[in-house]
Amino acid sequence: MQNIESNNPFNGKSGHIIISKRELNPLVTEITVIAPEIAEKAQAGQFVILRIDEEGERIPLTLFEWSYQKGSAGTITLIFQHLGVSTKKLAALNVGDEILNVAGPLGNPSCIQNYGVVGVVCGGVGTAAAFPIAKALKAAGNKVVCILGARNKDLLILEDEMRGVSDELFISTDDGSKGQKGFVSDVLRSLIEKKYMFGIVYAIGPVPMMRVIAEVTRPFGIKTIVSLNPIMVDGMGMCGACRVTVGGTTKFACIDGPEFDAHETDFQELMGRLKEYPSEERSALAFREKGEGATCACKNH
Repeated sequence: MQNIESNNPFNGKSGHIIISKRELNPLVTEITVIAPEIAEKAQAGQFVILRIDEEGERIPLTLFEWSYQKGSAGTITLIFQHLGVSTKKLAALNVGDEILNVAGPLGNPSCIQNYGVVGVVCGGVGTAAAFPIAKALKAAGNKVVCILGARNKDLLILEDEMRGVSDELFISTDDGSKGQKGFVSDVLRSLIEKKYMFGIVYAIGPVPMMRVIAEVTRPFGIKTIVSLNPIMVDGMGMCGACRVTVGGTTKFACIDGPEFDAHETDFQELMGRLKEYPSEERSALAFREKGEGATCACKNH
């Protein structure tokens, strides 16, 4: 884990400086960034949009943690998976480097209240978004039952952190390398069958996972909330790129969400829209990996 020297935290710079960095697994990185204006107002469930440099695209990332005290250099912590050009560029930055733009906090915060027993189901990098929600729910007096999943044990992240904000923690891996073999939906179904009286379930992770969780809870009438991750550009409701259909009505995830009722969400449409640009993403990544610069063949699109 990299950390900036405590006796020279700004390295002569001002702005959104990375002050710590750690690799959670080969595909997931955590960075802490100086951003007092965001940390002061951040709440569970919200996100930021950042731009690495002048030619960079805008990337939405959920807030994992934040720290602010009046008169101090407030910070935010972001966790992201580096698969595309922009996230790989972000992962290549080091402690002391500056991110050009960070806007936030954006989106509506989670509705935190005492529901009684709360299920928090998370998979992959969605665990980073689930953590502050689980933490806030625990602080509100709920019994938090967390189900943490991944394809295998090496891809599990934030197990200790989630355990620290949960009354009970269950782990599942697709291959059975840790915890129960199978999917997080299997664990949730078994807990419901064991008469866990969930007042609400939060599901955050890959879209197929959230869709299955919605179908597990639907027959039991358990209110289920999902945090959606459609393609997003401006984050202010102007571009319309992040539109989703909820309850038969078009919503914008950036200003109406990102959290919605899982039982009213059109997951089929969401999954279809997420598959619209894979060829462009592959072309951009191939272009970058050939060493031809940060921009790509789709720059003029």
